[in-house]
Amino acid sequence: MTELSSLEQLLSSRRSVRKYDQNAKFDHNAVQRALENATLSPNSSNMQMWAFHRVISAEKRSQLSEICMGQNAAKTSNELVVVTVTPDIWKQRAKMNADVVRANFAGREEDEISKRAFKYYDKLIPMVYNNDRFGIRGIARKLYSLWLGRNKPMVREVSKEDVRVCLHKSASLAAMTFMLSMREQGYDTCPMEGFDSVRAKQLLELGDNDEITMIISCGVRTEEGIYGNRHRVASDEVIFTH
Repeated sequence: MTELSSLEQLLSSRRSVRKYDQNAKFDHNAVQRALENATLSPNSSNMQMWAFHRVISAEKRSQLSEICMGQNAAKTSNELVVVTVTPDIWKQRAKMNADVVRANFAGREEDEISKRAFKYYDKLIPMVYNNDRFGIRGIARKLYSLWLGRNKPMVREVSKEDVRVCLHKSASLAAMTFMLSMREQGYDTCPMEGFDSVRAKQLLELGDNDEITMIISCGVRTEEGIYGNRHRVASDEVIFTH
């Protein structure tokens, strides 16, 4: 039998834990380290339009636990991390990336690669991320992409809702990096989607357009916190070769 690699061991040992040992020692610095690792995650166009809110105080954890429908995974945690997306900062992030690209290509402004990079952050990103309240611009972009896509490959996911989905994809990648990093340090997590998003946003004083991707509880597992053996469908039901 082939010995499992360290990555395979990490993946195998990570479980969604529903109850934590409240008497176990917990290093809150481990959460900070794991979140810093999470910021290294891949994300769409390097826009990094995510935020991570650490809920540490007993009072706020209790309040957020109730907002999470009283789940044990929340009530017994040592810390809760709320992963959010921040669509309103797109101009700041686009400028940041454009400035970095210009610095990287200093002296090579006429290269075709550099021209494409400048165009991407100066024109394409603003076109895709600049959305109005009702998504009218996104509908116009959608129709335009359908028109261009008649004769050549074309990106179709350009509406306001498509951008929203894209942001949550990036935030989810970061969340997975965070959870694996926590497990690597000997701690456990549980990603939760069962919560009152309106009350959670109010508690954390989030922006009107910010959205919560998931809430992740952190702690040290108990035996009853693992609900049986892991079950996954057969690989041949989900992995296909073309």
